[in-house]
Amino acid sequence: MYGGDEVSAIVLDLGSHTCKAGYAGEDAPKAVFPSVVGSIEQAGAVDNERDSEAAIDGKSGNRPFEAEKTKTKRKLYVGSQALGYRRDHMEVLSPIRDGVVLDWDIVDNIWDHAFRERLLIDPKEHPMLLAEPSSNIPQQREKAAELMFEKYQVPALFLAKNAVLTSFASGRATSLVVDSGGGSTTVAAVHDGYVLQKAVATSPIGGEFLTDCLMKSLESKGITTVDLDFPNTTESYKVYSRRVIASDIKECVCRAPDAAYDDAGYANIPMTPYELPDGQTIEIGADRFKIPDILFNPSLVQTIPGIENAIDSSLPLRGLPQMVIESINKCDADIRRELFSSILLAGGTASMQQLKERLEKDLIEEAPQAARVKVLASGNATERRFSVWIGGSILASLGSFQQMWFSKAEFEEHGASYIQRKCP
Repeated sequence: MYGGDEVSAIVLDLGSHTCKAGYAGEDAPKAVFPSVVGSIEQAGAVDNERDSEAAIDGKSGNRPFEAEKTKTKRKLYVGSQALGYRRDHMEVLSPIRDGVVLDWDIVDNIWDHAFRERLLIDPKEHPMLLAEPSSNIPQQREKAAELMFEKYQVPALFLAKNAVLTSFASGRATSLVVDSGGGSTTVAAVHDGYVLQKAVATSPIGGEFLTDCLMKSLESKGITTVDLDFPNTTESYKVYSRRVIASDIKECVCRAPDAAYDDAGYANIPMTPYELPDGQTIEIGADRFKIPDILFNPSLVQTIPGIENAIDSSLPLRGLPQMVIESINKCDADIRRELFSSILLAGGTASMQQLKERLEKDLIEEAPQAARVKVLASGNATERRFSVWIGGSILASLGSFQQMWFSKAEFEEHGASYIQRKCP
């Protein structure tokens, strides 16, 4: 048990696209920045001084897990401002793939940036609530606990499932959470505050994949969103820069079509203008409906030049309605009716215009006749985008939650594996 009433807990949601961090009890995160970092390999010795734009030395001394880090010294640049500045030979790296952390060194630096550069706190003084994927594996949970307790010396920790936090944010103990984030889309059933693991459905189609589809489609029409014709600019940085612009185009002009997309029906759709950062204006036509419809009909990917083979064709890809019905059908029959009437939309991609209405329409057509389908989504795009963090903020601020913390004393006594019992 940890009595942490005297200081505010910190809520941290490290997604595949964006890291959100802030104080429990507040309405929105104080720090929101990309989950990717810039990396430059260093030939010689690297000092431990920080860059004014949050450059972080990825090989600083006196850190645990030193043996697990790559032997090549590298300097890491974390945050929107640091990434926005082009540097020679800078690669853009993501520590997360398919919800699994592949590079804990980068995660360490992202957390460090959130605590010391953005929130301006000492982690030793605050309990930490970390959001985690609904199907997170034990090894990942234990690694996070080790890093938090051994490196940051936090007094207490709790790991909470994304779907549970989203459900909590909406005031529900039982719901079906459709979380469409940057790296993937996950459908998870939550019953009495617990994720039903047998009913978790995932798809690799998320916001970043839709952004890439839009980018490739525009390029096939001769439209380049940004031109970085500088020597020594890495391909990964060029892709990152183009993706930032394409993502903004997607958020500004794209909307889910009312019915399944077909080329003939949208051939004469009016064009929508978009002004690029260099002042050039481009026209977006049918793509603004076609790209969002990939969420409902993944086979549309095959019609986009340059990205047809981006997804493993051997995997069975389902659209959102099929994933929802598949997930509900894997649950016990006595809770299916409640799940159909409590479908929660969450994640940045879920903020897309008309997505809620289209999903509800398709589900009404495909669900059993007895089911009363209700798709719920906050009218506030910020609440939809940050629903996981908001749920964590509410949970960690409750007085009744204080006995749930996994304390540093328990970690020292039982080890990292005890996190499985404290945070089921």
